[in-house]
Amino acid sequence: MSTLPSRLLAVTDRHGHPRPLAETVQAILDGGGRWVWFRDRDMEPEARWQLATAIADRVHAAGGTLAVGGDVALALALGAGGVHLGGGTGPEAIVAARTTLGPGALIGVSIHAPHEADGAAEAGADYVTLSPVYPTDSKPGYGPALGPESIAAARRAGLPVVALGGITPDRTPACRDAGAASVAVMGRLMRAADPAAAASALLGAWDIAEIERSGNP
Repeated sequence: MSTLPSRLLAVTDRHGHPRPLAETVQAILDGGGRWVWFRDRDMEPEARWQLATAIADRVHAAGGTLAVGGDVALALALGAGGVHLGGGTGPEAIVAARTTLGPGALIGVSIHAPHEADGAAEAGADYVTLSPVYPTDSKPGYGPALGPESIAAARRAGLPVVALGGITPDRTPACRDAGAASVAVMGRLMRAADPAAAASALLGAWDIAEIERSGNP
């Protein structure tokens, strides 16, 4: 099973706050985040390249891992740690991403039902994001909330499962206890007045849950 870069995957949305996206990403890095999914795709190619480059520079300087949403060529050009492919991605696209980016890249796939993890695993993906685990303000009405129990079902495919959708510090322990390898968060980080504090709170909630489960003082 693949080892993920962090127990928190920060998902970008430049529309989430009037603050420049690169500044939000830097604040998340300052708060301990080390894994960023550059998701913004509704941009002209040159503008997306410039924004992606600014974010990649910050992530790499912090020793973090950048996942580029849906653009294998851009991930390769940036020297990103991997690519994150959208829901409904077929096995051919996963295999093509692996061929282009190489065996060391992280290939992630979005899924919206636990059984979809099987196809991602068979095609050679490294992890899946499962959403929406909880109701989410970022995508209201985007399917029924699956609940943390869906994480355990998705894990049967043998891939790390990243819980996405409505994740808060209070909900993070339930995701971890259900078997999530990480949690992914967009709105709570992108809209935060203090993204560093928001990232730190999410990471801290995971750590506390881990300590309590292990029984260590």
